[in-house]
Amino acid sequence: MSILIAIILGIIQGLTEFIPVSSSGHLELAQQIIGGRASDFHLFIELINLGTVLALIIFFRKRIVQIFKDIFQKKNYKLAVNVIITCIPAGLAGLLLGDLIENNAFFSSLYTVAIAMLIVGILMVASDKLPHMSKLKDENKLTKPRALDIGLAQVFALIPGVSRSGSTILAGRAVGLSAASAAEYSFLVSIPLMLAVCGKSLVSSTTRAYLGANLGPLLLANLFAFAFGLLALRLVMDYVKKQNSLRAFGFYRIILSSVVLIYLLIQ
Repeated sequence: MSILIAIILGIIQGLTEFIPVSSSGHLELAQQIIGGRASDFHLFIELINLGTVLALIIFFRKRIVQIFKDIFQKKNYKLAVNVIITCIPAGLAGLLLGDLIENNAFFSSLYTVAIAMLIVGILMVASDKLPHMSKLKDENKLTKPRALDIGLAQVFALIPGVSRSGSTILAGRAVGLSAASAAEYSFLVSIPLMLAVCGKSLVSSTTRAYLGANLGPLLLANLFAFAFGLLALRLVMDYVKKQNSLRAFGFYRIILSSVVLIYLLIQ
């Protein structure tokens, strides 16, 4: 992996992991442009999740500390339990279906990526008008069944082009959370899942050999993923707090997916 490509991938990963436009979709597009072995590319992307999960932990450090204080000082387990409930469906699906989806030509097809981006983009634009199950003040009022609903929606993020943050924020909106609360809950839920992905990658013997050959580019890519991840988190949280909407992200997805589909049809 060249230094320039590593920097580009780190920037794409950092920005699109948290802006709900699908990091997997953008990275799949990048892989098609860059070329090379898909297995090496996907392993590189898994390893630069370290930078983005560190950005999440730093950005939400006060919120994370408060959750642990609630658990150990106030014996309030509600939010922590809900986070675990939300993580279970995607965690199980990732273990059982992750390799199948990653190695299946249908899911790596640009048609699949573009159509998934288009569908979720339309839902984002329409989300303000869609019916909500209830009206919740914030994620602390989330019930266990609604936490499971968000977790089930997150399973669809295994399909490139859907977006983990996009699917969970949309589901959070559907169960009654504001856009800001849905985004914050989505990012909190991402932390244990991303740590699990990183841990799974790091214990592999294949990964250790890959690390030895690509340590410099990986460190650089993680640095850029971390920096641009922090920037993306600030942009997203500021936007949803002010606008209480996902429309801008939805329009971006619709435009990008339309361009890709037109290109594919012409080809």
